[in-house]
Amino acid sequence: MGFIRDSIHGDLHLTDFELKILDTVEMQRLRRIKQLGFTNLVYPGANHTRFEHSIGTLFLANKIGTQLELDNEIIELLRVCGLLHDIGHAPFSHVSERALKHDHETVTKEIISDSTITDIINDKFDTKLITSIIDGDTKYGKIISGDLDVDRMDYLMRDSYYTGVAYGIIDTERLIYSLTYEGDDLVLSDKGVQAAESTLLARYFMYPTVYQHHTTRIVNSMFRVSLKRLLEDKVVTEEQLRYIDDGDLINITRNTKGLPEETMRNIDTRHLYKRADNIHLQQYEDPGKIVEMDKKYLREAEEAIAYKLDLSPEEVIIDMPEELSFKKMSIQVKTYHGLRPLSEVSTIIDSLKKAQYNYADLSLYMSKENKQKAIDKNIKIEDYLTLPV
Repeated sequence: MGFIRDSIHGDLHLTDFELKILDTVEMQRLRRIKQLGFTNLVYPGANHTRFEHSIGTLFLANKIGTQLELDNEIIELLRVCGLLHDIGHAPFSHVSERALKHDHETVTKEIISDSTITDIINDKFDTKLITSIIDGDTKYGKIISGDLDVDRMDYLMRDSYYTGVAYGIIDTERLIYSLTYEGDDLVLSDKGVQAAESTLLARYFMYPTVYQHHTTRIVNSMFRVSLKRLLEDKVVTEEQLRYIDDGDLINITRNTKGLPEETMRNIDTRHLYKRADNIHLQQYEDPGKIVEMDKKYLREAEEAIAYKLDLSPEEVIIDMPEELSFKKMSIQVKTYHGLRPLSEVSTIIDSLKKAQYNYADLSLYMSKENKQKAIDKNIKIEDYLTLPV
């Protein structure tokens, strides 16, 4: 048995079995993977890691399991799922992921199924069951990956704390004690609707303020273009990214001549790209179609704009915002009239389906000098990209 002092949840106890997993190179690597990528360039305190978030998720999984009065073996299983749910993240987390063929969920399952962790897990649990739960499947999957899961609860609290942005403060106690089972379905009691609303509103406000802050999006976009070059030139492979950390990738980038080295120099000196044009998505009838459009059309538009300005395609970036996906929410509320979708019980949640695009925009980024060229030639995204309506 061991204890870890967490800045969010206080003293967290870990079993000998969990400590064994925690001491593997795969888990220790998460100490050097920032939770929010380059967000510390905007919020200097945002240096927290996937490691502490994983432990926090374990803690909240334990709390929900205890509240639901699940068997001790199931609670132990949920704790391990919470601990391992992010183990497949590449350096800089979601920043890198948009440049890769495989998402972190896929890599997480591969690591759990075939690594030094696998033998440890097999002593006590079925690895296929663990990956299923992390995927949100089985009776217990929604605790780890669902509309109101422990992953989201922890990262909202943690990201809010380290960025100093108050929007992410949520009432986890009320929310956790409002969750119950109806058969095999995790549902919300009617007394927990306000706690659910505050959680989803916190997520809504954290997106434009932190996760999709315009400067963060610019830096992330610049770094992704650089990473794509590294992958294309086989300086690094996707397979290698599951073994290296933020510092390793920074060093590789900084020491690779050409675009990667130049990108890191610009980030180091804050010579960041500027926004040359943008299109607000809320003006369209179905913004979700735009967010989900094939990214090859963005690349074609980038190439066309670059040709017009006599630039390399890599000097032109059209960045698509991430979607909040409130429209996919499926959690049910236990009311006097039976189970009803949360979006029907709460008009606030229903409104968030539309409001999620209030701050979303498709943005054109380029260097300060190239931005002036774009202004001189009156470059507009809409002239090079046909958007679905």
